[in-house]
Amino acid sequence: MKEAANTSVLVIDDEELVRNDIEEILMPRKSTTENESVGLAASILFDTPSSLTSKRKSNIPSFTVHKAANGMEGLELVKKSVANGVPYAVIFLDMRMPGWDGMETAEQIRKFDTKAEIIFVTAFSDNSIDDIVARAGQNVGYHCKPYASEEITQLATKAVTDYNKLRNLEKLIQTISSISVNEQHLTSLLRNILDQLVTYVETDMALLGKLHDNAEYEKLFSIGPIEEKIDLRELIARVKSAQVADGSVVQLGDVVLARLNNYSIFAVLKDHEQLKTEKLYLLKLFVLNAAKAIHNAELHEKLLQKEKLSAVGKAVSMMMHDLRSPIKNIKVLTDMMRQEHPGNEWLDMIDDCGTQASEIFEDFLDFIKETPVKKLPVSLNKIIDEALKSTEGRNTNGLVTINKNIPDNLMTEGDESKLKRVFMNLLNNAIDALTDNKIFHPSIDITAKTDKTDNHVTISVHDNGLGIHPEIIKTLFEPFVTKQKSNGTGLGLAIVKQYITAHGGEIKADNNNGAVFTITIPLKK
Repeated sequence: MKEAANTSVLVIDDEELVRNDIEEILMPRKSTTENESVGLAASILFDTPSSLTSKRKSNIPSFTVHKAANGMEGLELVKKSVANGVPYAVIFLDMRMPGWDGMETAEQIRKFDTKAEIIFVTAFSDNSIDDIVARAGQNVGYHCKPYASEEITQLATKAVTDYNKLRNLEKLIQTISSISVNEQHLTSLLRNILDQLVTYVETDMALLGKLHDNAEYEKLFSIGPIEEKIDLRELIARVKSAQVADGSVVQLGDVVLARLNNYSIFAVLKDHEQLKTEKLYLLKLFVLNAAKAIHNAELHEKLLQKEKLSAVGKAVSMMMHDLRSPIKNIKVLTDMMRQEHPGNEWLDMIDDCGTQASEIFEDFLDFIKETPVKKLPVSLNKIIDEALKSTEGRNTNGLVTINKNIPDNLMTEGDESKLKRVFMNLLNNAIDALTDNKIFHPSIDITAKTDKTDNHVTISVHDNGLGIHPEIIKTLFEPFVTKQKSNGTGLGLAIVKQYITAHGGEIKADNNNGAVFTITIPLKK
């Protein structure tokens, strides 16, 4: 059921006739000759317009009007309305009153209600608009006496409309952190909300970004040409250096920043001097709830991935159970054949293929179960050479040139089978990308550099193809991510990342005249 709009109005004025007149304008009673005569007399004596008593237009809200004779009385009504959960949408406020004047009354009201639309109605202009906005917030209006009935109706209608539009936007923002949607739908929703906020804060440019703990910047989306107007490096440095508690949100000049778990979500807008009171509140609310919503969407995606992997794992376990005996029989058959044909190299190759098939299944099951790796001293040169040999069938007629530049005697501690699987996967992916896209003079470079200061080695696999598609580069190492491949399950790189992480290393993907995969792992101590 749709919630009714808030049309509650408070009139604070020391003149009773003005209070009653605005009430009559917004809540017209049935017209009588006596009422019309009184209204005409008041108009002549006090220079105020007579009330409208004609039938109201259908698009004018049904207002509820309360009245106060001074600022202190008005404040008490505001406090009571907020406490009861029915705050005023609009407050008509006289500027010159005994005791608290209009400005002081507005400042006191803002301590308890920052959302009400305040409209100053006065014959005097003691304060500039900038001063009024600075002290009473941006959600204020200003109208001079004498006024016409139609003007009061229009002012109240617009203020009520603005108030309820912002409350609906506020509720929508608060809702996004609790809904369950995928990342694509969430991005569309966040963009729509940010579009509304950009209009509200009176700018035409905005950027929503994400900064991970490793200082890796990820653009979520932008509105207008803001990236051409800002220094992105300086912005990232500011966000990175900000001291923000987990789950909180702050303003840093033109940036509103929320911190959540292992990353920061921030929004940057043009004309940050406008971000005050209600506008800043909504922007902060948006950034904080956007951070929560993004985190929830990521958790949702990971849960779906785990469910998929669990189903795949069960299927592979059943296949492995059925295939284990035939694979083991390969060795039995080759041993029998060796008795008749000793020293046959083809039989050794058949053995190697059988062993490799068995290892692939076992490694995949280890990936599903996240089994810890068994670390033993292994030669990186040997691992990469064996990976290169295993890709010969993929690299038909040596179409792809593979250059290897690995220093001798590089030793690490790890699982030889799993590390070999890492390089087989990267090499096979590169060969497929180069041949599928018919790259002229296709080539792959494998290089390694050591860093003795931290006892690590960095190995890169760099091809000269079209590079990684921008749509998937940030999720490349997640399960079931693939695009425009002639074969593959979308699990290869997820397995690669898990293996490298299990060895205490890390892997990154980038584009630099082709795809570049950079692996860093510890050397043997």
